[in-house]
Amino acid sequence: MQRIAVLDYGMGNLHSVASALQKVAPDDEVVLATNPDQAAGADRLLVPGVGAIRDCMAGFSEAGFGPVLRDAIDAALPVLGICVGMQIMMRHSEENDGVDCLGLFPEPVKFFGSDLKSDGERLKVPHMGWNQVWQKRAHPLWKDIADGSRFYFVHSYYVPAEGNVALAGETEYGVSLAAAVARENVFATQFHPEKSADAGLQLLKNFAAWDGRA
Repeated sequence: MQRIAVLDYGMGNLHSVASALQKVAPDDEVVLATNPDQAAGADRLLVPGVGAIRDCMAGFSEAGFGPVLRDAIDAALPVLGICVGMQIMMRHSEENDGVDCLGLFPEPVKFFGSDLKSDGERLKVPHMGWNQVWQKRAHPLWKDIADGSRFYFVHSYYVPAEGNVALAGETEYGVSLAAAVARENVFATQFHPEKSADAGLQLLKNFAAWDGRA
């Protein structure tokens, strides 16, 4: 049995993530960690996040999870980021008049804008709904997931796909955006796997089995 810590820093209801993990990894211990002591000894970390980036960064820092995350990365433990949990791993976000993030990836987080269009039609922001995700590199977390599978997104800010050296999955919503990024033992998704039916559950199952190597 392994221990999977879901980092709870006060941003969003994380029980759906924990429940989905427990469903796909019934023999593992899934814990909602609200402080570093509760995350200590975990075999893998999941970094979720919902809400404004400034609040998320403040909550993450105040909970003391910065060193926890960096220690896990240095120890080559598997790490999964979801939604804003992916965005806080970037260099900088345009949200809240600009917020510096953790800088685990060099890419920025950009606003979709108020005049986002596709084929001449205005698109709603936030982007909410199901989009196809195209796998841009082979990765263990894509195991048994068909290329072009649909995943569920909810977000107003995005990480660009163009020129993104960490790009692992791509989708389109007025612009080409990173649906997933990866480096070493870190994989992060803009979509919500826990809300993405069979494909999302398969990704979480893959995470629970991943050894942290690409």
